[in-house]
Amino acid sequence: MKCISVYTNNFELFSDIYPDIIAAPPADNEEVILEGVTVSGAGDLPDQYLERMRVKPEVVVMRERKRGITILQHGNVFEICIPDSNEPAAVE
Repeated sequence: MKCISVYTNNFELFSDIYPDIIAAPPADNEEVILEGVTVSGAGDLPDQYLERMRVKPEVVVMRERKRGITILQHGNVFEICIPDSNEPAAVE
């Protein structure tokens, strides 16, 4: 899975820029600024990262089932977890 970090705690602003991020995600280790928010290509996630984060009470987990994307929100960051194109989308 690839991870994109979005450094904001403003859900409304995140929702506004989310389609732009998905349409043109930053490359690994690349930072871009969208509407004043830093968006960073954080690279690959370890397989167990999502499971570890899901059980933490301070983490909000959102899913976009159609594309298999998981969004984690904690503190001042949203993490968009995108499955690799060769991974099947998980069904929950």
